Amino acid sequence: MNELKLSIENVNPAVLWGPNNDHFEIIKKQYPKLKIVARGSEVKILGDDHELNIFQEKFDHLLQHVEKFENLNITDLERILGSKANSAPSTDQVTDKFASGEVIVFGPNGVMVKARTANQRKMVDSINKSDILFAIGPAGTGKTYTAVALAVRALKNKEIKRIILTRPAVEAGENLGFLPGDLKEKIDPYLRPLYDALDDMIPAEKLKFYLENRTIEIAPLAFMRGRTLDNCFVILDEAQNATDMQLKMFLTRMGPSAKFIVTGDVTQIDLPKKQQSGLHTALRILTDIKGIEIVYLSGEDVVRHKLVRKILEAYGDIQ
Repeated sequence: MNELKLSIENVNPAVLWGPNNDHFEIIKKQYPKLKIVARGSEVKILGDDHELNIFQEKFDHLLQHVEKFENLNITDLERILGSKANSAPSTDQVTDKFASGEVIVFGPNGVMVKARTANQRKMVDSINKSDILFAIGPAGTGKTYTAVALAVRALKNKEIKRIILTRPAVEAGENLGFLPGDLKEKIDPYLRPLYDALDDMIPAEKLKFYLENRTIEIAPLAFMRGRTLDNCFVILDEAQNATDMQLKMFLTRMGPSAKFIVTGDVTQIDLPKKQQSGLHTALRILTDIKGIEIVYLSGEDVVRHKLVRKILEAYGDIQ
């Protein structure tokens, strides 16, 4: 009798083994000739070589599924364990499904984050083809949410090593200086929409780990100065509040293996009245550069409450 040891440190054991260890019991019943013991982040399997080889191949497919989708139900479990090895979905097949724009990424508990409108799907297609994407549209069109989903997808697919999310720290009618706390405590509430999007797509413990080891970094735009951002997915949110020099500084941080998404709403500029938004300039002078895509979202793309679209239409009449 031989022994095989497999690591499960890259997946959530609660998802893999299921509630009340239901999945673990199914796996053991599927392989009655093997003795399977799970302790912490390691699985020890005892049996003959032939059975161990079969188990390892199926278990690898199982781990890939859980790592990518962060969800596992009985149907998936039985399909993966019961299917022939060569019929299991390949990484390329899964990537093609993601690239189609139907599902961008799976969040905790199998929540599907989808491109829900034509222009959101256009964002998915554009970032697949180009390295810089401008997503321009009014509030509620899902431009930031879709951008964060694309970044999380790239991280899960190991296409990049880091995600960097940034915003210009411009006060929207309120003075940040009156907020309590140090700089981080003052800035974090302003960056809250980015945290909220990440909460929907990454389990809490894993997100905490990513933030602590800087796999995911969230910071004000000013913190980007002087850096080279490479092998990462970078999102500049609320870009309408960046000046010409700030936006130029941000775009020129781009390393050779990076993807950049710039999101903005040109109808909600919080800069002082005499200061021009750098987003207007960028959209004018970068339009014809190959490798830069611009997607314009509209009221038709609003995915918040149905009243948001009507509110945007009403405010559009007085501008």
